[in-house]
Amino acid sequence: MLLNLMDRLARAMAILGGLVLTALIALTCVSVLGRGLNTLGHSAFLTSLSEAAAKALTATGVGPVSGDFELVEAGISFTIFAFLPICQLRGAHATVDVFANSFPRWLNRFLMTFWEVLLSALIILITWRLYVGMEDKMRYGETTFILQFPVWWAYGLSFAAAVIASVVAVYCAIARIAAYVTGQDLTPDAEGGIH
Repeated sequence: MLLNLMDRLARAMAILGGLVLTALIALTCVSVLGRGLNTLGHSAFLTSLSEAAAKALTATGVGPVSGDFELVEAGISFTIFAFLPICQLRGAHATVDVFANSFPRWLNRFLMTFWEVLLSALIILITWRLYVGMEDKMRYGETTFILQFPVWWAYGLSFAAAVIASVVAVYCAIARIAAYVTGQDLTPDAEGGIH
């Protein structure tokens, strides 16, 4: 039951992260297109073909989305933490197992448990530091340069996603320890199925 809850939580965060990432991709495409059209409207090429077309294009006000990089920066930090729970739960982090095949089974199980606990501790540490950073940004009232939105908003969104990643990471660490001790696996397999 707890595994199903963790699975639903991780999937919900991954879907939310995917939606935000899709919106950021669309924003970037619109901004690049606007920048390209603005450059075309001011180019000697279009002016030589039709000065009226060049003036009409630039008169529309087409250009890059103002503050696009600020929005992308804030959104990407959130999506990283939104995808972390599903990666943690599925064991989908990058691993190097050049020598692992030659190790005894008990040693591989121990190493998996050790790294799961260590990674979970690191996720909790990062979550704590995000909270401290968010508090600092709130205290000093720092805003972004162009859009002037408070920087702590991005920290807050990332912190919220990191809290969920921490909850899933703690579950994974406990499940991995239990699997090491009892031999009963309480984590989903890498392909997405639940045991």
